[in-house]
Amino acid sequence: MRVEEFMSAGAARFEAKAALVVGDTRLSFGELDALANQCGRALRRIGVRRGDRVVAFCDNSVEAVVGIFGALKAGAVFSPVNPTTKPDKLAFILNNCRASAIITQQKQLGTVGEAAAHAPTLRGILVAGDDAAVAKSVCGGVPMFPALAAEEQTAPDDPGIDIDLAMVIYTSGSTGFPKGVMMTHQNIVHAATSITTYLENTPDDIVLSVVPLSFDYGLYQVLMSVKIGMTLVLEKSFAFPQAVLNRLAAVKATGFPLVPTIAALILQNQTIKPGMFPHLRYITNTAAALPPAHILRLAEMFPTTRIYSMYGVTECKRCTYLPPEQLRQRTASVGKAIPNSEAWIVDDKGGPVAPGVVGELVIRGGHVMKGYWENPEATDKALRPGGLPWEKVLYTGDLFRMDDEGYLYFVARKDDIIKTRGEKVSPKEVENVIYQIPGVAEAAVIGVPDAILGMAIKAVVVLVEGAELGEREIIRHCAANLEDFMVPKSVEFRRELPKTGSGKIRRSEVQAEATGTPVVPGS
Repeated sequence: MRVEEFMSAGAARFEAKAALVVGDTRLSFGELDALANQCGRALRRIGVRRGDRVVAFCDNSVEAVVGIFGALKAGAVFSPVNPTTKPDKLAFILNNCRASAIITQQKQLGTVGEAAAHAPTLRGILVAGDDAAVAKSVCGGVPMFPALAAEEQTAPDDPGIDIDLAMVIYTSGSTGFPKGVMMTHQNIVHAATSITTYLENTPDDIVLSVVPLSFDYGLYQVLMSVKIGMTLVLEKSFAFPQAVLNRLAAVKATGFPLVPTIAALILQNQTIKPGMFPHLRYITNTAAALPPAHILRLAEMFPTTRIYSMYGVTECKRCTYLPPEQLRQRTASVGKAIPNSEAWIVDDKGGPVAPGVVGELVIRGGHVMKGYWENPEATDKALRPGGLPWEKVLYTGDLFRMDDEGYLYFVARKDDIIKTRGEKVSPKEVENVIYQIPGVAEAAVIGVPDAILGMAIKAVVVLVEGAELGEREIIRHCAANLEDFMVPKSVEFRRELPKTGSGKIRRSEVQAEATGTPVVPGS
C-alpha cells in the first residue's frame, strides 16, 4: 500500500466526514482527497515527475496537508521543513535533495525567494496566499489554490509502488549539516499501523495536534488520522495554552499528542481540574522523556485519560511505548518495542547486554529507514547487519538499560544532539553561527535541564582578549541566523574551555560541568 492510498480509501469510506479542521476551515475526506488530486496534477504540470522531491515549507495548515498528499499523488517524495528555517539552511536542503518544487505560504516568501535563487533544480513554487502578484514578483511563484482549481479532481496516473521513497525528512547531524532520512511507503505504513494499533485508534477519534508537521511526530498525526478515518484538528502552536485547552474541550478531542515543553506548560495551568476533559481518551508524549514527576501529575490532572510515554528517533519514527497500565509501576520507563518490531541493547562490540547494563539501543522492523540521502558513511554507521543475511538493523546512538522484565529506560544520547521543544539541535550548527560574531574565540553549545523546554540551549563562550560582548548581543545574533528553537536561552562566559590533547573542545566535559553530572562514556 502507498501512503496516498490512505486518502483515497478514506474518501471512499468517509466521503462527507470531517477529515481536517484548521481554524474555521473544515474539510471532509472527499474534499481533502479532491484537493490532493488537484495538487498532484498541478505539480505534474510544473514539471514534477515520479521520484522528484517536493519540499513542504509551511506551518500547520490546510496547504501543508494538501501539499504533502499532492506530492505523493504525483509520485513524488515529500520533504517537510520547519517554516522558521533560515535561507542558507533551506538552500542547503533544496540543493542536497535536488528539490523540484516547493509548496509554501506567502509569509515565507522572503526566505523562499532567497533560498530559491541558489537552488537550480527548482521547477516551480506553489504559494498559498491572497496576493498572487506578490507571489509572482518575489520568487516567480504560482498561486497555489487558483492553480489547483484549474485541475481535474481525479488522481494523476502512475504514481509508483510501495517500495518507492515517500519522504525525505531532515534531522540534525553532529557535523552541523542536516541529514535526509529516507522513508519508503512501506516504512510509513508499517509505523502508522503499529502506532495506531497500540493507541487503539478508531474512526471515532478526534485528534487535536499543535506539534509542527515538520517534526515527524506532528506529521504522523496527519498520516495516522487519514489512515484510520479520524478527524484531525490542527493548531498552529501552543503559544496560547488556554486557547488550545479551550479548543480541546470544544471539539471534544479524544487524542492529544504532547512534547515535554507542552506538558510542562499544562502542569503550570491552575485552571485545569480533574474531569474537565471527559472525552479525552489518550495523551501521548515523545521527543524526550517526561520527568517521572510530570507523568504522575498529568495522571492526576487527567484521571480518566490513558497516558502513553513513548520514545522514538526520526530514523524509524517510533521505537517503544509504555502501556498506560504500567505507568505508575514504571514511571521512568519508555516501555517495550512497538507492535511488529523488536528492540534490544548491545555493548560496544554489538553483543547483547544483561539487564541493568547500559548499552546502545538497536531497533529491528519494517519502519527502519532505508538510509540517509546520499550519505553512505552516516548510513553505514546507523544501519548495520542484523541477524539475518539480508537485513539491516538500526543502531539508534542512544544509551539505554533494561530491567529484568524487559522494560527499557533511556539513559543518555551517545552523540551531542540536543532535544529541545521536541526538536533536534546540532550544537555544531549553533556554534558555527556564534563563531561568526567578531570577538568570539571559542564556543561550546550544550543542553541543560529546563522545566519548560526539557533541555534548554546554553552557549559557553570564550572571548578574544579585549573584546566586549554580552549575552544579549550573542542571543540577538543567533536569533537573526537560526530557527527559533535553536537560539540559546543563556550564555556563560569563561576564560577557557577544556580540550583534548589535539586541541578539540571537550563538549561533554563542558556539559558535565554545567549540569553537575558525570561524563557518560561514549558521549
